[in-house]
Amino acid sequence: MKNFIVKTLANAAALGIATWVIKDITLTGDSTARKALSLILVALVFGVVNWLVKPVVKVLSFPLFILTLGLITLVVNALMLLLTSWLAGKLDLDFHVHGFWTAVVGALIVSIVSWAMHVVLPDDE
Repeated sequence: MKNFIVKTLANAAALGIATWVIKDITLTGDSTARKALSLILVALVFGVVNWLVKPVVKVLSFPLFILTLGLITLVVNALMLLLTSWLAGKLDLDFHVHGFWTAVVGALIVSIVSWAMHVVLPDDE
């Protein structure tokens, strides 16, 4: 349970920094509390997308992973961010990613910040 909370907080921080750095990744809300709640809920959606969809996409695109020496991972992460944005819209959350290239840059930022947060935050191990 502690590991789940740590991963969700790391994803929330990474998504928050991505919305702060990139103007085309937006998180709107009436108040700071609403924005924080939306960010945590979007982090949960992002975690579910990465848990359910990403492994399937990685298996199906395995030849591209070999061909590009793993650089396709950035594209897969961008697609997961776009899917999260679409699901957030369907769930009436105030998070949106505008365009594929914005998602690529956002995925890079989210990956770096999430990795740094996992290094800093404790987990079960």
